[in-house]
Amino acid sequence: MTGGEDDHEQGRLSAWEAAWEVLAPMADLATPMAVRVAASLGLADLMAGAAVPVEELARRAGADADALGRLLRHLVCRGVFTEPEPGAFAVNAPAALLASGHPSGMRARLDLDGFGGRMDLAFTGLLHTVRTGRPAWETVFGAPFWRHLAENPAMSESFDAVMASGADYVADAAGAYDWSGARHVVDVGGGTGALLAEVLSAHAGIRATLVDLPGTVERARRHLAARGLGTRCAFAGQSFFDPLPAGGDVYVIRRVLHDWSDDEAVRILRRCADAAGRHGRVVVIESPGGSGDDPAPHAEMNLRMLVLSGGRERTVDDYTALTTASALHLLNTQRTPLGQLVLTCAPAPPE
Repeated sequence: MTGGEDDHEQGRLSAWEAAWEVLAPMADLATPMAVRVAASLGLADLMAGAAVPVEELARRAGADADALGRLLRHLVCRGVFTEPEPGAFAVNAPAALLASGHPSGMRARLDLDGFGGRMDLAFTGLLHTVRTGRPAWETVFGAPFWRHLAENPAMSESFDAVMASGADYVADAAGAYDWSGARHVVDVGGGTGALLAEVLSAHAGIRATLVDLPGTVERARRHLAARGLGTRCAFAGQSFFDPLPAGGDVYVIRRVLHDWSDDEAVRILRRCADAAGRHGRVVVIESPGGSGDDPAPHAEMNLRMLVLSGGRERTVDDYTALTTASALHLLNTQRTPLGQLVLTCAPAPPE
């Protein structure tokens, strides 16, 4: 019997095992990747609420039965899925979170074939980011973040879908501003129109313009038409670094500025200020972060934005500084019930 086996016999842990018990929740890569593979294969959907023999599940998933069985037994040991009888697996409460129809949208966010999983794989280049201060995305995938999306339409569409998920946060943002005085809302970087759909549905007298890149605008056109709102919205397929459509009462920019450096964020806000003119308003909606006392999700997001695109999470003071540098005057700052930050600005009067 070896020394290691003797330790197990006596209930002791080796130094490696003791250290791993402490660090495994933070350092284990096998389990996070196994969960992502389960999401990518749609296993929770394929089980359809009943225990399925692994051979049949592999047939449905287009996978190797032996490999799939090993994956699922590892996940069962981690509390995801169950094995109610040898060789047959079923969904439990944690596994149900991976179902396509779950409101959390976790399957899309973890799918390795889509943007959600690809975004997480960028962290394999984290060492490069920490050494250089530069995004890891280009070193991992061969092109800068935004160019990579532009050159991969399927990934760009997946990105739009992930950005439109989280219906509770979209509704929270839509309810954060008093739209009653607005006649024309311009959503800058509006994605597929999730926010505008909420605003237009709640306010029959408002018309809108959605600004985003051409492929995204076409998806937004279809989304708003399906909601019966297409005739109340115009579409501008362009970069928000270019001059924006003028004439809006409110220019709203939600979850965009954190994707960009300070200099680029100022350029975007200046375009909003120019288009808003003397009487318009610019409404910035973001999740605050970037301070030393950030909760864990905000601290992670701050690192994530650097790894992906060189962006950052910002504090209220940071956003105030950006608006000042963009010839905007901050009128009001508020927090939504879900903690999103809303800054209402007006173009600053000439000195």
